[in-house]
Amino acid sequence: MKRIGAFFLLLALSVAVSLPVQAQRMSPQESARQSRKAAKSQQKMLKRANKKQRKAQKKYEKAQRKHTKKLNKTNQKTRRSVTGMN
Repeated sequence: MKRIGAFFLLLALSVAVSLPVQAQRMSPQESARQSRKAAKSQQKMLKRANKKQRKAQKKYEKAQRKHTKKLNKTNQKTRRSVTGMN
């Protein structure tokens, strides 16, 4: 009787230990799903970074236009004052 009890206990332990190991293995479908999910996440981050870059570029261009406009106004005033003095 003790041998049978020990055998069943050993059998139950081996089954219990093997289940989590089997659950950790990834099926091809699960692997493919995770790959798609990672690719989608990467695309999302790339899209977000590109959007930020476009926004920064527009801001820089606007600042450049503003600066150029300011320089042109200053140059026109200088020309007027120089020509007015002559």
